[in-house]
Amino acid sequence: MRAAAADAERQSLTTPTDAVPDLTEIRLAVDTVLAEFLAAKRRSARPPLQELIDTLDGFISIGGKRIRPVMCVCGWRAAGGEGTPEQVVRAAASLELFHTFALIHDDVMDDSGTRRGHPTVHRSLTHRHRSQGRPGNADRFGVNAAVLLGDLTLAWSDELLHTSGLTFGQLRAALPVVDAMRNEVMYGQYLDLLGTGRPAGDVAHALEVNRFKTAKYTVERPLHLGSALAGCDSSVTDACTAYALPVGEAFQLRDDLLGAFGDPAATGKPAADDFREGKYTVLMALAVAQATPSQLRLLHALVGRSDLTGEEADAVRAVLEATGARLAVEGMIARRCRRALAALDRAPFPEAATVPLRQLAHAASARTS
Repeated sequence: MRAAAADAERQSLTTPTDAVPDLTEIRLAVDTVLAEFLAAKRRSARPPLQELIDTLDGFISIGGKRIRPVMCVCGWRAAGGEGTPEQVVRAAASLELFHTFALIHDDVMDDSGTRRGHPTVHRSLTHRHRSQGRPGNADRFGVNAAVLLGDLTLAWSDELLHTSGLTFGQLRAALPVVDAMRNEVMYGQYLDLLGTGRPAGDVAHALEVNRFKTAKYTVERPLHLGSALAGCDSSVTDACTAYALPVGEAFQLRDDLLGAFGDPAATGKPAADDFREGKYTVLMALAVAQATPSQLRLLHALVGRSDLTGEEADAVRAVLEATGARLAVEGMIARRCRRALAALDRAPFPEAATVPLRQLAHAASARTS
């Protein structure tokens, strides 16, 4: 029954058409590819590896916006690609596996306890080790196993891309884009590490982190990948960038606000985690730059403390409000959304790309989770 439904869904997506793609259908098609890929891996795996695959499958299944695969399909359409061929969906799904690898390792580096409202991968593996009464340090096992699972997921993202059914020409066009994306996100992650800990007022550095860790990785390169698969020219690539960078920056700026002021029930992570980690955000950098001496002393005393209490987190939020940092970030998000929409108006994209990209720009700017 499931196979028949998957075949019907695949048929509906691969029929050549210039109709505007349904974003929910794209997400479902990506999920189907990932489920089938992991199911095949599990069938061929030895029992000890099967529990790792189960953990990965569970982590992927609990949520995620699938924004990178969706952007990839929109890039395909932006360059005049027709329909949503299965090989394009599979290439797009490889981006989700890469993103999953990045999340697993990011949570290890941040020692995060929850992701999407559930235990992070290293915490899940720790709990499995402890509940089964295995010898050794359960916490250390969980971290080490999560690093290995992240590495495996990275390798599988490459495998899924190379077995997606792309032509030799498409694969040759895709690989430089994927290589650039991987380099950029690692660079952005390292910049993030350099800034983590003590709050500072260098807004330019925080914006550079956003551009490499999020804007290019989440929006620009997925769009470039999809358009490269369709054989785009430089005018399409440039138009993708003009739209992507402001949308990606708006997405991360909204994420920073949600990390400070969001509802944990909606965001899926504990309130004030960004404060406890001392995360270097544009929001915090603006607050530091505008803070009075007493406000600055408070930020330096509280931000980056792992034992930060709820009351102390509220005190940090009060400074973010009083300095105008929160309002300033809202203004930055709105300006970037307008810039992205103006870029779309100038872009040489068909309606099958501009309509969903317009929807995604608004969603990235106004989301609550």
